[in-house]
Amino acid sequence: MESEKYLEGQSMQRPSLFESDGFIYWKNRFETYVKSKDLDHWHVITFGDFSPIQYNPETKKDEIVPFDKQNNDLKKKLAKNNEAKMVVYNALQRKEYERIFMCKTAKEIWDTLLITHQGNSQVKDNKIDLLVQQYEQFTIPEEESIDNAFARFNTIITSLKALDEGFSSKNYVRKFLRALHPKWRAKVTAIKESKDLTSLSLDELIGNLKVYEVIIKNDSEMVKGKREQNRSLALKAKKESSDEDSLNSDSEDEEYAMAVKEFKKFFKRRGRFARQPRDEIKSFQRSISDKDGKSERKCFRCGDPIHFIGECLKSSRSNLRVNIIGKGTISHDSLRRNLSCSSSIK
Repeated sequence: MESEKYLEGQSMQRPSLFESDGFIYWKNRFETYVKSKDLDHWHVITFGDFSPIQYNPETKKDEIVPFDKQNNDLKKKLAKNNEAKMVVYNALQRKEYERIFMCKTAKEIWDTLLITHQGNSQVKDNKIDLLVQQYEQFTIPEEESIDNAFARFNTIITSLKALDEGFSSKNYVRKFLRALHPKWRAKVTAIKESKDLTSLSLDELIGNLKVYEVIIKNDSEMVKGKREQNRSLALKAKKESSDEDSLNSDSEDEEYAMAVKEFKKFFKRRGRFARQPRDEIKSFQRSISDKDGKSERKCFRCGDPIHFIGECLKSSRSNLRVNIIGKGTISHDSLRRNLSCSSSIK
């Protein structure tokens, strides 16, 4: 549809719709629109209606002319009073119209809107003081872009202008330079040395700073990319070193475990097959003899518990005699018979 081409704020045939929350913004747009259509309309809104007064050459005075005696030029001029009033009506919503429907002229409507949404002179002065404080304390953080900073700065100075307060263009330029973060110090120094700040406009300054901002951003991305690359290489090397250390540690643990195992086996075999000293054997056998009163293990030839028959050095005859004597007292005949048997055996 044809009407869909013109969204709010884009039409040249009707004024901007009133905004109570953004009154200063709407006020500037509305003023520009009215002046673009007819300067007489803006004169009527700000200074009041044209009066039906006309110069009388006979009396040489300005006199109020009755409607039936008004010429066409005067009637066209008086018609601008209602035209200006209609322009204001077209910009207002119904809620705002209810505030001003008792007003008779366009100027009364305009003054009512100013007092309602902008305040009287005292309120206006308080708003100016607040905006001036914001202007003086304006700073630009390190990570904020020039576009965002300029948008905030422009809102302050536009609001001051709407309240009939403001500073010179030279002051705006110097203030914006002072508000920049210290990372811009080199650029600020270069601008001060190469530019005449008295003739440098704020828009030209912003354009110059935006070009330098792109350079800074590119350099920052390059440094960041190199830093990330170095970090990834360091992490990769650390991971490889960690994996290698883990493999070496596992290998060393296995070797250590095998060595301990072999060491234990060695000492176990040595303890099992090691020969005990002869003195320890004799001491052990004596302790058994002392405990039982006699040895259960002894030489069958000589009766000595220290060795066995295979190690006995005594002859078989003496052994026989010792055995017989060891058994107690026997008769003479029995002894002789034993000896005879022994001789016959040989």
